[in-house]
Amino acid sequence: MSTPTEPAEGPAPDNPQPSRPAEPITAVPVRYPERWVAAGVVLVLAAMFVHMLFTNEAFNWPFMWDNMFSEPVLRGVWVTLSATVLSMVIGILLGIVLAVMRLSGNPVLVTVSWLYTWFFRGVPRLVLAVLFGNLAILYSTIHIGLPFDNYWMPLLGLEGDARFFEIDVRTVLSGYMAGLLALSLSEGAYMAEIIRAGLQSVNKGQTEAAQALGMSRGKILRRITLPQAMRVVIPPTGNETIAMLKDTALLAYVPVTIELFYQLQAIGTSTYQIFPMLVAACLWYLAATSVLMVGQYFIERRFNPEQRGARIRTVGGAH
Repeated sequence: MSTPTEPAEGPAPDNPQPSRPAEPITAVPVRYPERWVAAGVVLVLAAMFVHMLFTNEAFNWPFMWDNMFSEPVLRGVWVTLSATVLSMVIGILLGIVLAVMRLSGNPVLVTVSWLYTWFFRGVPRLVLAVLFGNLAILYSTIHIGLPFDNYWMPLLGLEGDARFFEIDVRTVLSGYMAGLLALSLSEGAYMAEIIRAGLQSVNKGQTEAAQALGMSRGKILRRITLPQAMRVVIPPTGNETIAMLKDTALLAYVPVTIELFYQLQAIGTSTYQIFPMLVAACLWYLAATSVLMVGQYFIERRFNPEQRGARIRTVGGAH
């Protein structure tokens, strides 16, 4: 009769270590041949595009370079930049007022702010530009004085009117002013929503603490709420500025004859070189928007403490 085999003496190890291979393992990276094929296709297409830029006579590069820096075009660049700055300044100020009205709690102010935003966000800017360009059809003159004087003055037995002076709309509302007014009022509606979102992002405890210190609502808005809302407001405002720069091309349809796109289009039409001038317009707008993008980057970093803190920590760690 056979006896069972006795177990080996000593406790069995809890985590037995695997035996090491005699030779080191050579790690082979995973290869993705389809990526290299896609990269090769992209490089070939890019080379074909660059070749087309230099060989296609339709571009007419010498003609384009000779005309895109002419005096009328440079004046158009200045008009485009000034319209962008003025439209954004007016739009931001108007947006602050509308956002405060929307958050005021007063039903009249809330309704007016909502209706304004609803209208100017719903109508395309091209339509607004053409509409304001023909505003003289609606009013030939604008009278400044007491309202409804033609109704209440006859009831009081008074003759004449209560108007102090009048303005000729066709004289004051030039093409540039009409286009600037259309862009500014439209931008005010968009900035109202951006600023309202920024104001609502601030913790209400900040306002309550400021009120407990006896600060007025205006001072709270200037010193507490708006500075903290800048982190939320700055990025979309930068995007709106870039979009506004491009939308100034709509002034050509008012028409504003001194605007950049109008001048380039006029040169192309008069010389039958339309396509080179369209390419010149693309280059001018690309150059201007690139400068704005760089400025937006530095402004966002200025108002974003997280990015500044990360930069400080990185520099401190390096030292």
